[in-house]
Amino acid sequence: MKIHKQTIEIKSTTQIEFIDITDKVSEVIDNSGVREGQVLIFSPHTSASIVINHNEPMLIQDFMRVLYRLVPINDRYSHDTFELNRSHKSDGRSNGHSHCKSIFLGISQTVPLEKGKMLLTEKQNIFLVEMDGSRTRDVIIQVMGL
Repeated sequence: MKIHKQTIEIKSTTQIEFIDITDKVSEVIDNSGVREGQVLIFSPHTSASIVINHNEPMLIQDFMRVLYRLVPINDRYSHDTFELNRSHKSDGRSNGHSHCKSIFLGISQTVPLEKGKMLLTEKQNIFLVEMDGSRTRDVIIQVMGL
């Protein structure tokens, strides 16, 4: 059994953004030498998520609209007051909404591998979902198998 771990950096440009990282994950798998097993895609952040869905622009707009509706930016979040009062660590961002969105979407996905390829359908892509951008995020990719 092999275990190959690699961290990739992803740069977001807007506050909420769906960034397709499928090709980058595939590159890590290719470099791992693992042919049969699974890949774990993990976000070590509390305001960014990993999801699998269809990369279709109108659908992504729908996802964003639903996220804004479920967790509005302009609502009152206790976390924002807490962060602003911690002046020694705060960057001044009010991001309680970002943390709340992330808890709905989750921070990791696991995909099976067969013959060195992810078992995703043609309509499935892997996204880093940024909810507190713009910034650079790490994504940890761990490939396990034979």
